[in-house]
Amino acid sequence: MASANPLTRRALLGGAAGAAAVAALGAPAAAQTASATAGADVPWATLGAQNGTLGGGAAVRRFVHGSPVGSVATLELEATGYALVELKATGDSVTLRNTTGIRANTLVVRAALPDAPNGGGVQATLNLYVNGAFRQALTLSSAQTYLYRGGTTNPKDPHGGGAPHRFYNDFPFKVTGAAIAPGSTITLKKDAANTAAWYAIDCVDFEAAPAPLARPANSISVIDYGADPTFQTDSTTAIQNAVNAGRAQGRTVWLPAGKYLTHSLAGVPLDLTGATVQGAGMWHTTVYRRPPLPSSNTYRTKITVGSGTRLSDLQIDSNAVYRGENRAGAADYSIEAQGAGGWTIERVWTRHCDANWLSGTGGTVRHCRSSDSYGDGFNVNNSNVPNPDKLGHDMLVEHNYQRGAGDDGFAVYSDAGASGQSAQIERVTVRRNTSVAPYWANGLRIAGGRDIEFRDNLVDSVSSNSAIDIGIYGVTGFPLESAVVDGNVLIGGGGWNSVRHGVRITSPNAESYFADEYTNVVFTNNTVKDSLRAGIFIDLWRNHVVMSGNTVDHPAEQGVYIRSNVTGTGEFDGNEVVNLLPGEVQYANDSAATFTVTGSGNSWQ
Repeated sequence: MASANPLTRRALLGGAAGAAAVAALGAPAAAQTASATAGADVPWATLGAQNGTLGGGAAVRRFVHGSPVGSVATLELEATGYALVELKATGDSVTLRNTTGIRANTLVVRAALPDAPNGGGVQATLNLYVNGAFRQALTLSSAQTYLYRGGTTNPKDPHGGGAPHRFYNDFPFKVTGAAIAPGSTITLKKDAANTAAWYAIDCVDFEAAPAPLARPANSISVIDYGADPTFQTDSTTAIQNAVNAGRAQGRTVWLPAGKYLTHSLAGVPLDLTGATVQGAGMWHTTVYRRPPLPSSNTYRTKITVGSGTRLSDLQIDSNAVYRGENRAGAADYSIEAQGAGGWTIERVWTRHCDANWLSGTGGTVRHCRSSDSYGDGFNVNNSNVPNPDKLGHDMLVEHNYQRGAGDDGFAVYSDAGASGQSAQIERVTVRRNTSVAPYWANGLRIAGGRDIEFRDNLVDSVSSNSAIDIGIYGVTGFPLESAVVDGNVLIGGGGWNSVRHGVRITSPNAESYFADEYTNVVFTNNTVKDSLRAGIFIDLWRNHVVMSGNTVDHPAEQGVYIRSNVTGTGEFDGNEVVNLLPGEVQYANDSAATFTVTGSGNSWQ
């Protein structure tokens, strides 16, 4: 999976040895531009509302690049492109022309509504017009948005003293009547019947969803085991019984088109270990988890994927309202994957759950979609415990898309655990993924590991933290022994959560189990664009960085900034910083005595 490089053959290297290992990788003979193919291949196209035609008193609200970021979340900072259209009065509207080339029979509208005065959200419709003619009323809700960070009661309480964030939600709709042809217009309009005090419209996805898939030959249908596709009776036990039979007989387990209610009666995870489970497509088959609220730590709704599992072509959704707090808000993992024997997850759409928590050996997740998670979109990890089924080795994450994550969009997280006995994550490749508008944490994160590759990913519009954070997480986190970050396009980042930047490179601190270790990273051929603060920020404490062929375009502050008190080395070749704001500098090294930089061909030389 991940290609070898000199760092992968070395143990935890620091000091001169680590510097030599990084330098051995060298720099490309000629600087290259970031990949023209960064990001996931997806079957939809997205249009930003801020680029539409406004009607009535509708207004565009946007964060102005270069202005102070502030220390709290805003509608602007959580929007894609840091801009939105606000509809407040009857007659306000925004019109988008379908320039996607797609004959769209489905739309996903990303929007925000106000919270209710005492929390819990509101529900209201918004009218959809096609080519000026009314087509359908779209039902929107803020029931699963609005978390109040730092409050003293619970995360949904607006009176607990917390600061609000998580404003937006993805709302999927099947278009009533004829598909929306290329060149047609859609209008989202607040009419008299649309009763929310205001609507913030971020963007719209246009997609031609395929017809439901046909039943696989020789498959077992969950309906034959009593599952209900009409969402009337709980199907948890029926689905599990079908999976058990499919595993025993070596047959595919089939979930026909429909919506299946699960976990309304008991908190027992569905276990798909060793089974092939397929739905009719992510627009057609939904497994919806509805535990009682408030829930508890013992009431589990996650889906377990284990050795030999093949899961595909369905949607997983839930009624969860927040993460943590002993799982009172019911946000459990969308999928918890593990197993030394490998597994595959393809074309699965997860919504309103905690992270896709991915461990094991030889796992692959591709062409999946995550919307409005309460945790990471996709997190590859070693589960913080010493377990041969949870190593996080030889993993591939490709062509996946997340929007609105409640933690890192895509993360690799290697942790020694409280005992210090867990194994270091090895040989993980994260490539050609798209991470858009996480409302908390980073677009991408590498937290420890050996032979980690992040290639050709696209990040856009991070709200609180960095477009990518490279280094370590927590006191027990393993150091980053070796990583290659190449060909990524990183737009925005440097948000409101403390002082953040487009790219942040950091290392273990004094409290870490690995306090003397270095972060070792090769950072090449990336485009870092429109960072809200510095483009590339090298942070405390010990780092060895090879950086070549990168472009930092239009940062709000410095292009490349090495803060004070950093130790290590940098081999910088053929990097450029362009379109600086007035008064900013391309390059600054405030640790020149301890962080030694060599190289040539950079735009600041």
